[in-house]
Amino acid sequence: MPADTVFDKETLFGELSIENWIMPAVYAGHFSHVVWLHPTWAQQIREGRHHFLVGKDTSTTTIRVTSTDHYFLSDGLYVTEDLLENPKPLQLDVIMVKPYKLCHSQGENDVVSSAKKPKLALEDSENTASTNGDSCSEGLEKDTVTQRRDHTCLQPSCSCSSESQECHTAVSTGEILEILEKRDAFILDIDLDFFSVKNPFKEMFTQEEYKILQELYQFKKPGSNLTEEDLVDCVDNRIHQLEDLEAAFADLCDGDDEETVQKWASNPGMELLVPLVQSLKKRMEAPDYEMVHQAGLTCDYSELPHHISTEQEIEHLIQSLHNVLKNFPKPTLVTIARRKTGRSG
Repeated sequence: MPADTVFDKETLFGELSIENWIMPAVYAGHFSHVVWLHPTWAQQIREGRHHFLVGKDTSTTTIRVTSTDHYFLSDGLYVTEDLLENPKPLQLDVIMVKPYKLCHSQGENDVVSSAKKPKLALEDSENTASTNGDSCSEGLEKDTVTQRRDHTCLQPSCSCSSESQECHTAVSTGEILEILEKRDAFILDIDLDFFSVKNPFKEMFTQEEYKILQELYQFKKPGSNLTEEDLVDCVDNRIHQLEDLEAAFADLCDGDDEETVQKWASNPGMELLVPLVQSLKKRMEAPDYEMVHQAGLTCDYSELPHHISTEQEIEHLIQSLHNVLKNFPKPTLVTIARRKTGRSG
């Protein structure tokens, strides 16, 4: 998203979606702290506390971040700090919430690990903090610390990640409560996918087609102890990969004859376009290649969360979330997101 869009209300509303509203809000100065509470099956971002900058990339004029988490690297969003204009600091805490019954069955010293789902957002007159439960990112695992408060089952963790070159420290529900109590206001944002979620693309494509998409769009995770130059190269390669795939499927929208398919399949890493297109054309008269590309973008280093919960699982998650939220002060605003199709909550 162009960074200046956040200051143009009419244009901004057309650009925002459930998946991309937080970083623009941070850049606009509304939030400076996000706490993401997530269920066990959402594993996009590592557990822990993260500090990074969100700003305007001077070379592309779009919103970019200094976080080296794979979540951002795979989307090509990382840039070095010196390239950011009007940078805004963000503290992101990622904490897993275990189902109530699972929590109790593991005893008093239970530990949890990582994922992605309900949201809370804090803000004061100067800076805003968000506690998000389903549209955010980042975390860690290692040297895990557990805190139970009124049977709340959360897992904070702390570690220094040599792979991402970021330091993550422990975060507990007690710390979150202290933060909330010091703030003038906070927003509680709940995505009902926290309780039950379906990956729609798994129904839209066959297993073989989905596997091909995963291979075409795979993100090669960088190694450890990388320099800034290495990270920039990693992101540049990823951006070129995604741009080539976008161009290929845009071309297929205009015509998916064999010559066009073979032309794109001759590019390194795109050989599997041939069996993918053949399979799609066998099943449907006119494949929606734009949708195919959108599906591919979700197949990088981790899939979209997919966990169709039983009624009992939903009840246990509701109880767990209740045990967390009952300790918090009353939020200034509560927002709830749900899918129009598929099963959410």
